[in-house]
Amino acid sequence: MKKTALSSQDMLRRLVGFDTVSVNSNLALIHWVQDYLAEYGVTSTLIHDAQKNKANLHAVIGPEDKAGIVLSGHTDVVPVEGQDWESDPFALRAHDGRLYGRGTCDMKGFIAVGLSKVPEMTAQPLKTPLHFALSYDEELGCLGAHDIAKHLDHLPVRPKLCIVGEPTEMKAITGHKGICDFECTVRGKEAHSSLAPYAVNAVESAAELVAYIKSVARRMQTEGPFNKQFDPPFTTVHTGAIKGGTAVNIVPNLCEFVFEIRNIPEIRAEELADEIRQYAFKTLEPRMKEIDPKSGFEIRAAASVPAFDMNNADPAVEFVMALSGANTAEKVSFATEAGLFQNIGIPTVVCGPGSITQAHKPNEYVSVDQMTKCENFMDRLIIKTRTAA
Repeated sequence: MKKTALSSQDMLRRLVGFDTVSVNSNLALIHWVQDYLAEYGVTSTLIHDAQKNKANLHAVIGPEDKAGIVLSGHTDVVPVEGQDWESDPFALRAHDGRLYGRGTCDMKGFIAVGLSKVPEMTAQPLKTPLHFALSYDEELGCLGAHDIAKHLDHLPVRPKLCIVGEPTEMKAITGHKGICDFECTVRGKEAHSSLAPYAVNAVESAAELVAYIKSVARRMQTEGPFNKQFDPPFTTVHTGAIKGGTAVNIVPNLCEFVFEIRNIPEIRAEELADEIRQYAFKTLEPRMKEIDPKSGFEIRAAASVPAFDMNNADPAVEFVMALSGANTAEKVSFATEAGLFQNIGIPTVVCGPGSITQAHKPNEYVSVDQMTKCENFMDRLIIKTRTAA
């Protein structure tokens, strides 16, 4: 059987061609990668979601009885609807030293470089195994990565390092904020607006809780705690969307909103969420239930990504810095699956091609220069895995 050999740019063209917006299945891409790896004798394990519509992929190149290095990346991308693209977002376009397409930067560029190096990874025996960990629905809260972290945690030999290839301009990133998203449903009692005092206004009750959430955000901004390695250097809390009511002369019986906590490592997001819940259930609800016992709040956790914080002097960090040629490590405010791997005892560093400033935008791109830097990074990594156990 003839083996597929692709440059990183050609590999990126293949990956971008799969429309893996998070609302869609990623199985076409995953099955293509599985077949590609099989051509080089590499077997893959698929970890499906409950609906069997999406899957993570885990594959190991090299001795599975040794602690290896994980290359982690997500296969899903954000939507393109409503964005002004100059070309088809799912067809790679090269122009003026840039490679345009949805996911080129976030983060199929890193995956493409890794997969393009499979022929070299398999050409000679590796003393240190390399793992591919490709996940689904990162853009919805690292949903697939939770399961792939559990899978890695139950391997006979746990990996000794994970490199998450989010766009960092090939800088070593050793920390980021966590994210917790919450959905809130407020149920009231409907009535004609002339009888408002005898009803429970769900929109107004929601607004009271939203105002309290804003007070928590102000407190974090003014009182901290603070961590100057992040921008902004404090935990942020905000309400992102709200809907409720049907007409001005009807007291609304339903309102829904979502809020988000992005916490620095010094703050537990769940503690802030509990404070918000207590205000809803103990301060606001009793007045609502005096009018209608069926009214009240329901607050559900929608997504959770833990904060991530590695010591810059950790040997894993120094190893990745040496591969990238960087002299310093940094912290960022955007989130990745890194905290999930760190929480199961795998030292983790975020390092990948492209700039986060290009992520999620129309005409998303990764520069050819960044792809070349990632190729050099991967070449150095392969040399290390051949010579060190």
